[in-house]
Amino acid sequence: MRIVLVALLLTLPALLGAAKRPTPPEIGYPLADVKPRELRSQFKDRRRGHQHQAIDLMRKRGTPVMAVTDGTIRRLYRSKTGGISIYLFDGSEEYCFFYGHLDHYVKGLHEGQEVQKGEVIGYVGYTGNAKRSAPHLHFAVSLTGPAHRWSGGVAIDPYPLLLAASPKAVGIGESDTAVGADSTEQPQPE
Repeated sequence: MRIVLVALLLTLPALLGAAKRPTPPEIGYPLADVKPRELRSQFKDRRRGHQHQAIDLMRKRGTPVMAVTDGTIRRLYRSKTGGISIYLFDGSEEYCFFYGHLDHYVKGLHEGQEVQKGEVIGYVGYTGNAKRSAPHLHFAVSLTGPAHRWSGGVAIDPYPLLLAASPKAVGIGESDTAVGADSTEQPQPE
């Protein structure tokens, strides 16, 4: 049994198309006031015995959360760990963007709904296993694979995608960006 699991783990990326990774879409920020200086890769951080494979953006409860790309709400989900969550597929359905620990969805949001980049889809919270004292958006990116599944895809570090979305990356000075909370003053998630 162990040999079968190891073989599956070794071949899974190829089966899901990681060898031919499609070009990621140009995304926006999931929050209006993200600043490049507060971004850091948390992808390989250890969280409760596993790799984090996401980035946490600390914000006050109720802060609007936005679609990072034009796409489709593939799944609205509630779980013990991720709490109130959204799975958003990009237009090609090759990339899935996960939003976790939300307080609630925007009114009327439903599976199959087309959304536009920058459209509010939910609000920051501390549902699931997030600490009540540390509301945040847990943001993850994955390849959906040939079956275009909302879960079980190949995880991709969201940090470089968010850094590329930086206004500074396109020549806008940091002083021109929206004012937001400085992550150094925010409590960190567990």
